Amino acid sequence: MSENHVMQTYGRWPIEAARGEGVWLYDTGGKKYLDFTAGIAVTALGHAHPVVAKAISEQATQLLHCSNLFHIPSQIELANKLVELSCCDKVFFSNSGAEAIEGAIKMARRYASQTYGREKYEIITFEHSFHGRTMGALSATCQPKYQEGFGPLVPGFLYAKSGDLDSVQSLISHKTCAVLLEPVQGEGGVRPFTAEFLQAVRELCDRHRALLIFDEVQTGVGRTGTFFAYEQFGVEPDIVALAKGLANGVPIGAVLAKQKIADVMVPGTHASTFGGNPLATTAALATVGTLLEQHIMQHVQEMGHYLMEKLQTLVTKYPMAKEVRGLGLLVGLELDRPAADIVKACLEKGLLLTVAGGSALRFTPALIVEKEHIDQAVSILESVLAESTASV
Repeated sequence: MSENHVMQTYGRWPIEAARGEGVWLYDTGGKKYLDFTAGIAVTALGHAHPVVAKAISEQATQLLHCSNLFHIPSQIELANKLVELSCCDKVFFSNSGAEAIEGAIKMARRYASQTYGREKYEIITFEHSFHGRTMGALSATCQPKYQEGFGPLVPGFLYAKSGDLDSVQSLISHKTCAVLLEPVQGEGGVRPFTAEFLQAVRELCDRHRALLIFDEVQTGVGRTGTFFAYEQFGVEPDIVALAKGLANGVPIGAVLAKQKIADVMVPGTHASTFGGNPLATTAALATVGTLLEQHIMQHVQEMGHYLMEKLQTLVTKYPMAKEVRGLGLLVGLELDRPAADIVKACLEKGLLLTVAGGSALRFTPALIVEKEHIDQAVSILESVLAESTASV
């Protein structure tokens, strides 16, 4: 199929996706692929989940969209559920992870400006981070390859060394309004922070009257084995950004915030035409409801542990496989070389993976994945590693 009129901003694979079912993706020729990307951690319940599909279908016959000038029952219900599950008090809905990060940045800066004065605006982020492609989120991202050619960036962002508390201490000051981080850096190579580090950052923020923002766009909604990854680190952030898996593929983002921050976001300070629309919030309610009712997060913990164990066996057998990292079903396998060729070879054998950080294979299967799927995926990967080793 010709793509003459589609901007070539993606390095697309030679697949024309036609349909999906659970952990399987089918192309237009009928070939099926074991999908361990899940749309890059989006289709949490798998492709075409019947509960979500039914909710979307029924809502589509009622009301797809209305303005946020009106009260939207499904939006209110979803906000209530997210607050119940979190340490936060209020929710703002958007359409994507980047928009959620933009909202979080605006909230942090407005809160600091209103509370302490306009000179408190700096935000500290970390090397290897990825927060999105829009200008604020891009400026927060400490990966020059994504920023090249888009300057001048939004001012006020400072970059600390990952996991280095001394680096954070050297940057934090009376000008710092927030520290922004992913509890597990996804695009940067699937790199979890330690609980000790995150707790120390929390203490630094408190000492300097700065907010702590967790970017849980990829780690949230059960991906790591708890609804929010922060639950596993003994740390409560002030603001949380969500997206990806929240509505199982229907575009949605959310910013959760403590009451004191929400109080400064009065009418006119932020808005979204499509954010929190009836279709997206209905799909999210079906997704979150299924995650909770079917105890899927416990399943994620079990499957994540199983996947990491299986990958660890590859580390012991193949010198090119160096380290397994991750949490729940956000898992990376670090290689001693760029991972793109391995991903391509796996694709040819029917397994879909993504590259993270250049040299890591990223595994983000649907949260409903079973051991038999993991066994099949690891078997395909092992055959690729064996062939690659033999060809050297």
